[in-house]
Amino acid sequence: MSLKSFLGGKKIHFVGIGGVSMSSLAKYLQNEGFSVSGSDVAMNEEIAALEEAGVRVRIGHDPSAVIGADAIIRTDAVQDGNVELAEAAKRGIPCFSRMELLGEITQNFTSVIAFAGSHGKTSATSMCAHIFLKSGVRFTAHIGGRDLLLDNFYAAGKEFFITEACEYRKNLLRFPRVSVAVWLNCDKDHMECYRDEEELRETFRLFCARARRCVVNADDRGIRPPENALTFGIASENCDYRAVSLKESGEKYAFTVLERGERLCRVRLRVPGRFHVENALAALAAARCCGLDVGSIVRGLQSFTGVRRRFEKTGVFAGAESICDYAHHPAEIRRTLALARRRAKGRLFVVFQPHTYSRTRFLMDDFVRALSAAENLVVFKTYAAREKFDREGSAYALHERIKNSLYAESVRELEAYIKKSVRSGDVVLFLGAGDIYYLAGRLLVGLGGKPISGRKG
Repeated sequence: MSLKSFLGGKKIHFVGIGGVSMSSLAKYLQNEGFSVSGSDVAMNEEIAALEEAGVRVRIGHDPSAVIGADAIIRTDAVQDGNVELAEAAKRGIPCFSRMELLGEITQNFTSVIAFAGSHGKTSATSMCAHIFLKSGVRFTAHIGGRDLLLDNFYAAGKEFFITEACEYRKNLLRFPRVSVAVWLNCDKDHMECYRDEEELRETFRLFCARARRCVVNADDRGIRPPENALTFGIASENCDYRAVSLKESGEKYAFTVLERGERLCRVRLRVPGRFHVENALAALAAARCCGLDVGSIVRGLQSFTGVRRRFEKTGVFAGAESICDYAHHPAEIRRTLALARRRAKGRLFVVFQPHTYSRTRFLMDDFVRALSAAENLVVFKTYAAREKFDREGSAYALHERIKNSLYAESVRELEAYIKKSVRSGDVVLFLGAGDIYYLAGRLLVGLGGKPISGRKG
């Protein structure tokens, strides 16, 4: 079935278009000749980029926005009572979820490569896209973040589709078909959607089992590789793709890749963090499953310079660095704190914004352990996303559990604290998957700092 037949026409309206995945899908439809419009509650960089590309976006939701639309695409963050969704239902306009559209789009490609896991999906997907770009193969990439070169959407043909597969509400099982499934790691997350950790792990395993080929992390104890899996790792000696002879310089790693015990290549990454070695191995293994040559793989990995909001240096004020990272899970927080400590010449200040009440409530003890290791910690008010207020899972409840932490409700409070406390040589690390990235930018300007746009630290 063609996309036009599936959607019922060419005029498509996105409710919640400002999300990074939603904006990427909007770009895809526009690239395919659809007339795209959208709405969201606030302006952001994704919306600005869409408007620059000619997409009409309304800030705020209004029933009149859906008039004339052939179909509605909604994000999970939009509540069922949304006025645009209600008006669409009244007019009989079909409504599809983000995942339903993504699944249908994959049907237009010969092969689908999907990266799943609790962490690293965006970076690994981007790395894989860079490999395919250097190979000259026809591909399209749907990326859950803004790659510094490719952005969140890149179209160069319909042979391969490279995407992320999210475990929220078991969405990763809704792909009609996957050629290469990549399982990066497994940690507790989105537990409001799962009975327990075993159901979460089983969902990832089923995702892999349904694919024609699968690639899994042999070093992750939470993963039991399916029998047909190709494996990658650093510590595991018998995996199919292993990184050895690691050498670190300025927190960036070079390593040799062994393919089934034989030397394949030497890779030098341009992004900081040892965890990126695993992401690179995953992207490399997926590319090898698709028959790509070693030269393209090395060139692709070494051309990857990062994704916005992944340990991104966003500016300087009073001689102190501002760094933003998407870390919103305890495991991600621990590794990002370790990286930032090595980066800071002076003191490290940490501002953490929890993302959703449910994640904070379900992982409260893990958050407390991870953040208790942070000196000069400020817990900022929760980014609720799709959820209603929950006192037990609130940022303030988290602050109450962490000794010597501060709590901030507004950017003005943050600005006053940082202006009083931070000096030259210090690092201020902003952590979270919500709007803390944009708030940090406003704070930087308020402090008279010097923003740096689109560059990694």
